[in-house]
Amino acid sequence: MARELRQARASARGTRESLLAVARTYTSFARRRPALHDAMFTRLVDLPFATPQAPPPLQDAFGELPAVVAPTTTEEDAGLLTETFWAALHGLATLMRSGRLPDWAHERRLGLLVDRFAGVRGAA
Repeated sequence: MARELRQARASARGTRESLLAVARTYTSFARRRPALHDAMFTRLVDLPFATPQAPPPLQDAFGELPAVVAPTTTEEDAGLLTETFWAALHGLATLMRSGRLPDWAHERRLGLLVDRFAGVRGAA
């Protein structure tokens, strides 16, 4: 996941495009690798998260999210906004995989989310 997120972010130009590339990659990963995604983010494990003690692969994967969110925010709220962006992506991926959100609106939802983070109003 870290490699895919890093490639998505690096291949995009601009804040909105980077956010959208990472959002698409995250949700695509959840669809393509549901068991791994669940093991990483849903199942109860003994790994420390969101601490310096988190294993390097976890830090690498999550590190792409603050890198893409940082240009949209101030230093004070960067951590919370990164968690909120991740929570929104996780929720979208989980709800779509379970059939609770229709597939046909996925790109529109990602566009709405990304536009709010990128400060774009009235577009998606």
